[in-house]
Formats: sequence, C-alpha cells, structure tokens
Amino acid sequence: MVSRYEQEAKEEMLRWKRKLGKSQSMTGRYAKKWQKKMNTFIPEKVHAVVTTSVRHMVQATLAGSEYVSKKELDLTTSFEEREEEVQKLFKTYKNTAIAEGIGTGAGGVLLGMADFPLLLSIKMKFLFDTAITYGYDCRDFQERLFLLTIFQLAFSEGDERAKLLERVENWEEYASQLPTDPEDPLAMDWKAFQLSYRDFIDLPKMLQLIPGFGAIVGGAVNNHLLDLLQTTAMNSYRMRMIEH
Repeated sequence: MVSRYEQEAKEEMLRWKRKLGKSQSMTGRYAKKWQKKMNTFIPEKVHAVVTTSVRHMVQATLAGSEYVSKKELDLTTSFEEREEEVQKLFKTYKNTAIAEGIGTGAGGVLLGMADFPLLLSIKMKFLFDTAITYGYDCRDFQERLFLLTIFQLAFSEGDERAKLLERVENWEEYASQLPTDPEDPLAMDWKAFQLSYRDFIDLPKMLQLIPGFGAIVGGAVNNHLLDLLQTTAMNSYRMRMIEH
C-alpha cells in the first residue's frame, strides 16, 4: 500500500517531469545563443580544465575508484526515512559546495579554475551517497552509469534533456542493453558529456573568475547547481521506486 508521503512524493515528481517537458521559451533560446557567443571569450585554458576534469570524473565513476561511499546499504528503512536522510546529506554537501565556491571565487582566475574539479567531486560524492541511501549498490557498474545519467539530466537542456529523461524513466530496459565492462567505450561518451556540461555552466563560471566579485558568484552558482542536482536525483529515484 502506498503511503501518503509516497503519494505526495509521486505528485511532486510528476510536476517536475511536466516542468522538464516544457519547450524552451524564446527568452531561454536567446539566452542560450548569447551564452554560446560569450563562451568564445573564455580563455582556452579554462575550457581545458573543464574538459580534463569531466573526463577524469567520468572515468573515475565508471571504474568506481574514487567516489566509493563509506555509507552502508540499509534496506530496512521506509521510503520516507530514506528521503529524510537524503535531505540531510544534501544540506551537508551543499554547505561544502557554497563554501568552496566562495573560497575559490575570491581568489580570481587560478583558484576559480580550481573550482571545476572540486565541485565535480562534491557532486559525484553526493550522488554516490544518495544512491546508497535509496538502497542501490554502487558497486554495480550499471548503478554507476545511472548516476552519470542523473548528472547529465540535471545539467542538460532541450532535446538532450528529453532524451535523458526518457532514459531515466525506462532505466531497467535501457540498462539491460548496456555493456557490463567499465572499459567498454560504449559505456559512456565522455566527450559529449563534457560539452553539454561545459555549455551549461560556462557563463556563470566565467564571472566567478573575476577577483572579489567571483566570491559572490561562486557561492551562488554552486548553490544553484547543487539544488538542480538534488532535485534531479531525488525525482529520478522516485521514478524507479514509486512509479514502477
């Protein structure tokens, strides 16, 4: 029997899905076009840091070598208790991300560039802990692929977002066709992954490179990015646990 909490969580998840399914507004399309133009002014070394950091993060996630959580699986708790624990985890990781963004943003270009790999690490550690809290074992290669899919969905737009949402909705079917070897090149196209992520975050992160002003932007941007990731992660697991 579905509890009242689960029913409310499902309704919240359905509202989230409808919001994601809405087509991009004219304002949004204009902003994206403007952002792509502004991206050409970002120093190439910044792009290089993003590319290298994302490649490392994807490879480490596929191998399960860096983000292994110290949390243990507990399948005896209720769905509501698991979500309460995820909320607690989120607050901890969010505070860490905000402090890190303020600290690196205050230092200008060099420290601002250091924010990329640090923030990626915070995000992935949060996702690993979230998966285990919901009762999924990240030692399973396909569960690690699911985490990367959540990450992509959180920081994607337009047609790509629609495709990823459908993938999450039908994960069990999709996962049955995935390779089981982390070394298989078909497991994850990290180049497409990093381009999508770079395009999503480049403009706000460029402002973070401005000394002094960057501290304000860094904390705010990291706060926003963690909010997006938490919302996407929780609703993705709700689709797997409640809807099916």
